[in-house]
Amino acid sequence: MKTPRWLAIAALFALALLATACDKKDPATVAAATQAAPAVQTTLSVLATSDLRDIEPLAEMVGKATGVRLQFKFGGTMESTEAVLNGASQTDAAWFANAKYLLSSPQGQGRVKLQEKIMLSPIVVGVSESDAHKQGWDKADLKLTWKDIANAAKTGKLNYALANPATSNQGFMALMGVVAAAGGKAEALTAADVDRGAIADFLKGYKLPGDNSTYLSERFIQQQGSRVNAFINYESWLLSLNASGKLREKLVLIHPFEGVSTADYPLMLLNEAKREAFLKVVEYLKGDEAQTWLARQTLRRPIQPAVAARVEDILPRQGMQIELPFSPDRALADGLIAAYLNEFRTPIASTFVLDTSGSMNGENRRQQLVDAIQYIAGADASLTGRIAKLTNRERLWLQPFSSEPYGLTAFEIPAGAATTKGVQEQSDSAAKQKVLAEVRAFVEDMRMGGSTALYDTVLVALKHMLEERQSHSGFQYSVVVFTDGESNVGGRIEDFRTSYAALPEDVRAIPVFWVLFGEANEAALKDLAKLTGGRVFDARKTPLYSVFKDIRAYQ
Repeated sequence: MKTPRWLAIAALFALALLATACDKKDPATVAAATQAAPAVQTTLSVLATSDLRDIEPLAEMVGKATGVRLQFKFGGTMESTEAVLNGASQTDAAWFANAKYLLSSPQGQGRVKLQEKIMLSPIVVGVSESDAHKQGWDKADLKLTWKDIANAAKTGKLNYALANPATSNQGFMALMGVVAAAGGKAEALTAADVDRGAIADFLKGYKLPGDNSTYLSERFIQQQGSRVNAFINYESWLLSLNASGKLREKLVLIHPFEGVSTADYPLMLLNEAKREAFLKVVEYLKGDEAQTWLARQTLRRPIQPAVAARVEDILPRQGMQIELPFSPDRALADGLIAAYLNEFRTPIASTFVLDTSGSMNGENRRQQLVDAIQYIAGADASLTGRIAKLTNRERLWLQPFSSEPYGLTAFEIPAGAATTKGVQEQSDSAAKQKVLAEVRAFVEDMRMGGSTALYDTVLVALKHMLEERQSHSGFQYSVVVFTDGESNVGGRIEDFRTSYAALPEDVRAIPVFWVLFGEANEAALKDLAKLTGGRVFDARKTPLYSVFKDIRAYQ
């Protein structure tokens, strides 16, 4: 039946009226919407550690809810801590996984005006399912202790990835957890109480170092089942890794029975003038919306019990164990870091491949390279300077090159004085000072000229490191490559790929770190970093000595 024309016109008219009515906004609704989403009024700059990059999307939510725009700057834990301590952070606030080290000194306490804990994530041990089953560690009622974990590492049953305890919070907290559990004291330890045997046993299983969780995850995915079978990190990070689908097999998360060290992610006010903005942000971050988002998107535990109860479905029930005591004794923290670097960790053996081609004569490039090597062989007493410095028992080769590699020179840093009890910082021995002076003199004598045989030299360095590793297995091997230009003599990048693929499989456990400088080919170096299991450090906008300092955290 055909619809009458007048009825169709009436229907269209009614629809038009309805649309017009829908477009009209109630004044109260408009006012409420405006009130719910205030315009951004101020900026709060925040220095955050690199593992907090996953919270960046939260900045938009904070801005809409509070009118405060969060402006993040990310950095490593110890580097960021030092920036706060010496007042160089130039940010209004800081957001670390943990502030206990920072606040263990009067200087740090004076910099931090306010702090509020935002979320929680304990340090846990993730073990590959097959290995966990083999050890009987996959039982629901398991009460595994840090001592059990250290014993498994000592006997070769547990080979793990862990961020560098000297430069990252999760690595330091894991080591402190072992120390606190071994100490067996209800109160905090002192430097003299440290059980040196527990540290030595635990670190025997430390096979995959790195500076941050992202780099370690990439390497762990490559080496799971061959070189490593465990990953020690924040619970949230390992849960995310399990959910990524990238692992060869999932990790069984073990929460040590006698206690854990927990990251509580304090947001800290550094600039008193931004107190009002800081308090607005804190109020929002501790509210239901932000706490729920943080739990579901980052798998960190809410600080608010009511929200925690609503997200129990996504977090392990046994997660929040007893918190191990953290000593306020700064001598313990500094002594533990020094002992780790110079006594307990697997000593470093590395070749520094140094470009001395003619282009290095320009734009102060030679002097920057000289300064960078002298920095790691110097006597900088700052926190990051101590971490970057060549350590006791370390073996170092300097391999200059131009049209071809030449003048390979070896240096060996002697061991320090024997310590039988506790941990403490030690001054450099006369023998160590002599070797450091020889390193500084070597680079000062380097002269620039010739072409750039980059790929041929890196292959020579890798083969040399492989030979050393086969005859001296008790070292952590790596190659560091510095160049300011593209390879223009010798083999091409395609030749390097072919030659690298033909090297024994053991060479893949030797990462190559590439320093980008001057006119070096960024795309080619990034491609090679992926191939060789390392990463690229960009020295075009960052002082070269600072880049070399960062590299040390990966060795």
